Parts: sequence; structure tokens; C-alpha cells
Amino acid sequence: MKYRVNIQILAFFISIFFIDGLSSEISGQNLKQGFFKEEYAEMLRMAVASADTPWVSKKMLPKEFVLAYRSPVTGLDNRWDLWTNNQKTAAISIRGTTGAQISWLENFYAAMIPASGQLNLDNNRSFSYKLSDNPQALVHAGWLMATGFLSETILQKIDSCYKQGYHDFYITGHSQGGAISFLMTSYLLYLQKEGKLPSDIQFKTYCSAAPKPGNLYYAYDYEHLTQNGWAYNVVNSADWVPETPLSVQTISDFNPVNPFKDASSTFRKQKFPTRMVMKHAFRNLDRPARRTARNYKKYLGNYAGKMAGKIHPELQMPDYMNSSNYVRTGTTIVLYADEVYYQVFPNDSKNVFIHHMATPYMYLLGKLEE
Repeated sequence: MKYRVNIQILAFFISIFFIDGLSSEISGQNLKQGFFKEEYAEMLRMAVASADTPWVSKKMLPKEFVLAYRSPVTGLDNRWDLWTNNQKTAAISIRGTTGAQISWLENFYAAMIPASGQLNLDNNRSFSYKLSDNPQALVHAGWLMATGFLSETILQKIDSCYKQGYHDFYITGHSQGGAISFLMTSYLLYLQKEGKLPSDIQFKTYCSAAPKPGNLYYAYDYEHLTQNGWAYNVVNSADWVPETPLSVQTISDFNPVNPFKDASSTFRKQKFPTRMVMKHAFRNLDRPARRTARNYKKYLGNYAGKMAGKIHPELQMPDYMNSSNYVRTGTTIVLYADEVYYQVFPNDSKNVFIHHMATPYMYLLGKLEE
């Protein structure tokens, strides 16, 4: 009898374990941590299908996903697609730069603004956002503006998909779409942390050929949020787009505790000739960088912002910061262009996007060892 009771108890615990494991498998989690070649290839096919630039081929279509929704065009020619598969997994694919002049304006609207705050899209819509806990974190103004415009329909579709049993979401985009994917990922993860999105939603991000979205402190925060295999930035080493926007680092971009903040006190401790030489050298190194940062703010902020304001007259952006310290962000998968690659895709000064297109990315992906 005792033996029979023990068997019953054992069977009870086994059944509990089985049910618990089954429920966790059903509720989330088709997405796995880590970089997978075919997973990224499917995201790249979505980018091609969005026709994000005039020069991409439309021959590549996703193999496992079908297009479920295409958003209206908004912002500065921004749009996104919702793809779904039969495993209750959805993908938010954000379109990249188009041939429209205003789409390029969004890229050049590269003043830096705080990574938390509010902007008014029009008189009826404001966009309160938090992309970082760090008050020093700064991001690209144009791509944050796009994030604000796109977020309305993205949140609506996440809600409707969740009600239909979708708990797994990819966030992806190529080129400008990749840059916006960084900011959108941060935005959604902070909404989740604040209890404004269900905690059992799992996001996984694949930025592709993405430019630099913000400064070092934004990058730190993003990498902390998405560490352990939940976000990747895939770049072709021959592609110039991930090297943009233009960047300059000044002393003001360092952490508050640094040896440059009070350099004058260090100079005063030196003897006369050394003190004068060090002070002169320091000024010649510091002033040009500060001047360049001010010019970036002037042309890529004030001027570009006025042009964006002509398209959206009611737009109100946060104050631009005196910084342009853009850095590469996220766990990066490098698709390395070797000599064989350049034989297939030789440099061509008449086609500056030759290394930025989906075809060379897919070619290098095929050579990548997992």
C-alpha cells in the first residue's frame, strides 16, 4: 500500500511538471536566444518585400511568414509591415529609406536629443517616450520622430495579436529601418518594464545594415536591455551605411568622473614652460571638436528640423543637445567582406549602395559559420 501511494505521489509530480512545461512552451516561447542564420535571412527577406529602396530586388520573399498588415505611410515616408506564421509568431518589419526626398531628410535630421521625454507629433498626438534610464543617453532626432509616428499602429497591432495568442514578436528593419528598430525595441521594452505591455511578450530584434542610433550611454542601456541573445545588429564590413551618422566626441561626452573635466588644475601644477605647452595643446584639441559639434547641431538639427517642420507644421521636438557622439550599438554580427567577396561585388564609385543591398548581405550570410 505504501509503495502504491508513493507511485501515485510520483505520478502527481510528474504530471504537474509536464503540464507546467507544456504551458510554458505554448505561452512563449517559440523565440530562442541566440543568432540564427535562417532567422536573420527571413528578416532580410521581409525588408526586401517592403521595397525599402528603389534598387532592391523583389525576388526574395519570406519562406515561413505571410504578410498580415501594412501600415499607412506616416512621418517622413515611414511604414511598417506585420508578418505572421503558423507558430503564433509575429514580426514587425520597419521600412528603410525610400527614394523620396523627405525620407532622406529623416536621415539627415541627425541632431541628438534626450532618450527620454516627449514630443508633439501634431495638435492631437503627443509621444511620451523612454528609451533609457540614463539621463546622459541621447538619440537621433529624425529616427525618434519616426518611432513616434509608427508607434501608434504598432502598439495597436501588438495588442490585437496578443489577444489572438501571439506572445512572440520580432522587431526588424534594414538600413533606416534598422536604426528605427533600435529605438522601437527600447521603447517597447520600457513600456513592458512599466507594466504597459504584458510581461509574457518576448521581443527579439534583428537590425540589419543599421546606422548608429545614439550615443555611448544609449548604447550601454540598449545592450543591457537586450543582452543574453535577444538582439543583434548585422553589418557587412564593406557597407558604409553602418558607419553613419558622422560622429565627433568632445570632453562633454565623457562620464562625469574623468581626468579631462578639471584639466586646468592639472596644468597649474606644472612648471611654467610645460604648463603653457600643455594648455595650448589641450585647447587646440578640445576647441575644434566642440566647434564641430555645434555645427552639427546647427545644420543637422536647426536647419533639418525647420525642413521637417514644413512637412509637419505642428511638430514640436525636444531641445537639441551639443553632442554628436554616435557609436555602433548592440551585439554585432559582422559579415566580413574578404577578397573573394570583392571579386563578386567589386567596389563601384558609380553605385555607392553596392555593398548595402540585400544581395551581398545574403551572400555573406551564406558564408557565415554558426
